Amino acid sequence: MEISSSYELLLWLREKGLLRDKPKYWWPNAFSFEVVIGAVLTQNTKWENVKKSLKNLKKEIIITPENIAFLDYGYLAALIKPSGFYNQKAKCLILLSRNILNDFGDFENFRENVNREWLLGQKGVGFETADSILCYACGRDTMVVDSYTKRLLKKYGYEFESYDEMKEWCERGIEEHWEKLAKLYENNLNLCFARFHGKIVEFMKGKK
Repeated sequence: MEISSSYELLLWLREKGLLRDKPKYWWPNAFSFEVVIGAVLTQNTKWENVKKSLKNLKKEIIITPENIAFLDYGYLAALIKPSGFYNQKAKCLILLSRNILNDFGDFENFRENVNREWLLGQKGVGFETADSILCYACGRDTMVVDSYTKRLLKKYGYEFESYDEMKEWCERGIEEHWEKLAKLYENNLNLCFARFHGKIVEFMKGKK
């Protein structure tokens, strides 16, 4: 099969019912601070490991920036150990939580007013993590691309020099056909991007 745009790829993936039993926005507990934690923890590890870390955290605290910001560093590192790179991730999460509180006051204001530039300025936050936070924690109209996306697009002859070039290709096809997709996604462009990314991940995980 040939794919000429991300729109065609989305329709093809949609036919497979990959997200039939998944949350509406695919990422668990979308729009909560838990997404921010998960976006950092999932770096260089499997989601199954992230779930173990989140379970450990939930046993001990309510996951909020206020609580994470003032946790003992060693204690947090121990809780998130299943995710790997736990020392640097603990430092990142504590610093990120403190900066959210310092610059935005609380998580709700952060959700409404944070931008990509601010996120990319945070230690330990790269393009994929920033876009995951914007899409799934803040409800922004933005596509997340990752190693699964790269592998799938390469299969169909698409290779990109940068993260943002791949992201732009994925977004362009959706935006050019927005009127056709509006009814499918309740006029919510972010829902379309979120589920598109989710479909790609679920499809590629099934290919292992």
